[in-house]
Amino acid sequence: MSKTAEKITREVIERAIAIQQIPSPTFGEGKRSIYLRDLFIQKKLSDVTIDDLGNVFARLEGSGNRPPAIFSAHLDTVFPATTDLSVRRTEGMIYGPGISDNALGLASLVGLVDLVSPLGKLPGDIWLVANVCEEGLGNLKGMEAVVARFGKEVSAYVVVEGTTLGKIYHRALGVERYLIQAQTTGGHSWANYGLRSAIHELANLVMQLTQLSLPDEPRTTLNVGTIQGGISVNSIASEAHLELDLRSESATALSDLVKRVKRLVKGANRGGDDFVRVRAEMIGKRPAGEIPQNHPLVCLAAQCLEKEGIVPIIGIGSTDANVPISRGLPAVCVGLTQGGGSHTPQEFMCTQPLVHGLQLLAGIAEGVFQEL
Repeated sequence: MSKTAEKITREVIERAIAIQQIPSPTFGEGKRSIYLRDLFIQKKLSDVTIDDLGNVFARLEGSGNRPPAIFSAHLDTVFPATTDLSVRRTEGMIYGPGISDNALGLASLVGLVDLVSPLGKLPGDIWLVANVCEEGLGNLKGMEAVVARFGKEVSAYVVVEGTTLGKIYHRALGVERYLIQAQTTGGHSWANYGLRSAIHELANLVMQLTQLSLPDEPRTTLNVGTIQGGISVNSIASEAHLELDLRSESATALSDLVKRVKRLVKGANRGGDDFVRVRAEMIGKRPAGEIPQNHPLVCLAAQCLEKEGIVPIIGIGSTDANVPISRGLPAVCVGLTQGGGSHTPQEFMCTQPLVHGLQLLAGIAEGVFQEL
């Protein structure tokens, strides 16, 4: 590791911790947006702005007329604003909610400026984007706006995540999410015993959902993430709801699963004195798609990893890259280091491999303006 690379890596780590300390739940990224804007201004980047959604844009000027390359990382985390964001360090590890997902990704955007500056002006502009609404029910709204702004006149979209170093996502995992609500008459747990309970009805539905046969190939999953309802322990619940997450590597398999879920929901309805009303409402969708594995952008990312002594793993993921990939645009998602505990308070990142992830970004930035 050169002294310059070592210094930049240390700075990225400290910057990641500073970013991680700013609460940034989905739909509440404002303070972190301002912080990233100020960092971009400190780096003397051009056209630094925050759009109406909270996406932060900054331009590292190039010298040629090649279409721009967009490097993005998401601002939001899965953690509520009240989460304890204390950081703990051990040898080669840093623990903290959101440290790798995606404070590290954001910090790397700033580090990228320092990494490519010795190369002189590149043949095209690099736009650094810190975008909102990647997690949960944000539904990639921030990245939708980014792609709407730049469209197809780009050299590439490069989405940066904190971990999964070595993986290159060129395929977009399809996701659909549903709010399923049950309503019944409800009543007193003793006086009205025998009437339908919305909680019981949803529990029965969950049992049926978990018994659905899902294919291993293409990999397809189903998860009930939350369930809530009822008034008190001695009341027959008149309302309950759950949130359902459906995913598949295949758009066809996902569509088939959605149809089966909807049949079960429809079959749970009852009329008359046995009244039960169950309905499903889509609350989230991440589009599927892919660019070829032999696409020049995928090959470039793989070559940059191999240069760092890392064997590339070409695969599929559910990330901001879903948006450009689903539209057939050149896009990949790459990671910076190794880690674990994502979306839990025990989240951590490994510091030693980070230099390789940063060199990966610099390599992509240098090579992306060639004739891909």
